[in-house]
Amino acid sequence: MNATRTGRATVRTGRATVAVAAAVVLSFTSAGFANGATGAVPRDHGEDEITVGIKYDQPGIGLKTPDGTYTGFDVDVATYIAKELGHDPSDIVWKEAKSADRETLLQRGDVDFIAASYSINDERAKKVDFAGPYLLAHQDVLIRADDDSIKQPSDLNNKKLCSVTGSTSAQNVKDKIAPDAQLQEYGGYSECLTGLENGVIDALTTDDSILAGYAAQSQFKDKFKLAGFKMSNENYGIGVQKGSELKAKINTALEKMVADGSWDAAVKKNFGPANYQNEPAPEIGVVVK
Repeated sequence: MNATRTGRATVRTGRATVAVAAAVVLSFTSAGFANGATGAVPRDHGEDEITVGIKYDQPGIGLKTPDGTYTGFDVDVATYIAKELGHDPSDIVWKEAKSADRETLLQRGDVDFIAASYSINDERAKKVDFAGPYLLAHQDVLIRADDDSIKQPSDLNNKKLCSVTGSTSAQNVKDKIAPDAQLQEYGGYSECLTGLENGVIDALTTDDSILAGYAAQSQFKDKFKLAGFKMSNENYGIGVQKGSELKAKINTALEKMVADGSWDAAVKKNFGPANYQNEPAPEIGVVVK
């Protein structure tokens, strides 16, 4: 082959290599945008974006609505924090953080921080760091608004008590408070609510903040009430990677949120319809045992 043909072949080969490389880059870029549409954006996203883990299925706390928007107290708290970190709401990429996945999401770097009814405890603190707490919740029960038979925790004896499959809340009641309670485990809280509404069960138990969020839905207006038993302390924290400098920055943001009244406004907005008697904003860095 002469020099001219060799040169042309080299050019063609070079162009082919560039084309393949471009296709690979385009493929990864397209995948990034596709993931972004579902909220699962890789951690090497745009420099202005911030990825936040929330619950998708807890009304009043963290809920992805059918139209693709996000609502709830944790969403409002996370949006405020993101603003204080220099991000507009449009910069936030929301990612579902199921209870069993939260530590993994943080350790793997899939999210920048998590606000997902994430109770601070010693076991979790071995794996991740927590800013906050930003809300003190309690285990409680939700009952029908016209039910006057459950006035104290021991009244749950011989009552049908519902929680979701795998939850420790109902078992805690049976083990420590009302040993004769009849446990009913359903697949989700919505199923428990339907059973409560229809009289198939007598009480639903989990964190009072979660119960208030469900009861605040328009379709359940005036149908349920919180018993106000405060059977445990649940300190909700913002989860970050172990050793992350975000912890201090988020604590500063939370302090500002409380001081300027935004925290109270978010509580009223998300829990007010259920007459939720929330605790005052907790002191940052102080976990109530």
